[in-house]
Amino acid sequence: MTDETISTANGADAEAANKDNTNNEDKNLKDEQTTQENASAEAPAQEEVSNQEAVLQAELEAARKEAQTNMDGWQRARAEFLNYKKRTDRDMKAAHQRASLDTISKVLPIVDDFGRALENIPEDLKDNAWVNGTAMILKKFDKLLEDYDVQILDPVGEPFDPHKHEAVGMDDSSDYESGIVTTTLQKGYISGDNVLRPALVRVAS
Repeated sequence: MTDETISTANGADAEAANKDNTNNEDKNLKDEQTTQENASAEAPAQEEVSNQEAVLQAELEAARKEAQTNMDGWQRARAEFLNYKKRTDRDMKAAHQRASLDTISKVLPIVDDFGRALENIPEDLKDNAWVNGTAMILKKFDKLLEDYDVQILDPVGEPFDPHKHEAVGMDDSSDYESGIVTTTLQKGYISGDNVLRPALVRVAS
């Protein structure tokens, strides 16, 4: 092989090598441009996702606050309803009790009449059937008073109480100190704190 041939071959190899380098540089440049383009395209997409997440987070927080507000409102409404129900039940019970006590107050004179009638029956008539019937009726009245927690006021020997007793006279007494009830002229009746009728009494002076 001549020197000229060798020189020509070397030149061809160098040209081919330069061409390969150029092609590689072009490819690398294109790859870099593609990467930049992809990065540029991904940036707005990521920003959009972040914005959507922020919106969803805000909506979730708003929904939580609304749910808490609704729960608080429901709890208040429930408490108010329970309080209203308790007040209504209490008022109805009190009204029923007042009506019952008013009715019982009207029955008390009848109870007194039956009691006086039995106390003044002659001995020879005490075994009669009508006397026993009257006694049974009086027992039923007494049971009715007991069912409504009505108690008899017969305060002989007790201090005079103007809330429960009505004084109709004074007595000089060696048996009782001043201010003590000496005689019950008419029994009184009481139910709890409600005085249905004060006892008519005489008090030691």
